Amino acid sequence: MKPIRNSARAIILSDGRLLVIAHQDSEGAWYSLPGGGQHPGENLEETLKRECIEEIGLPVQVGALRYVRDYISAHHEFSQEDPDAHHVELMFECTLLGDPAEAQPSNPDDDQLGLAWLPLAELAYLRLYPRRLRTLLTQERDPLSNVYLGDVN
Repeated sequence: MKPIRNSARAIILSDGRLLVIAHQDSEGAWYSLPGGGQHPGENLEETLKRECIEEIGLPVQVGALRYVRDYISAHHEFSQEDPDAHHVELMFECTLLGDPAEAQPSNPDDDQLGLAWLPLAELAYLRLYPRRLRTLLTQERDPLSNVYLGDVN
């Protein structure tokens, strides 16, 4: 089994929209939060800032931790693609520092098609991962609510 991979993800909201990374597969478009894997010796805030520069092309101010999830691939529909994957993702509220119109990835992931601003009102109809975000980001947030989402896709 592979080692557990920590990653930091950015929840960037503006004018009722969520900034995401756009991807494409045989089923069509799908979306994920900007961010990625933590390097040894790097704290999570440094990880998130580096990843956002690479994937968005703009710096971010890292705010509060909002959600944590496990992703154990053997328990989900993509298990055949990467059966030994176990990720722990920490999702932080972030503020984009700079003009969103100037967003241009400096080192995008291989499967990254681009960036998109998804209207929160339409999240329920889109392939956003983790899926649980589709409802969480459109509901009023209780500051005492659970941060840990469990093993979800």
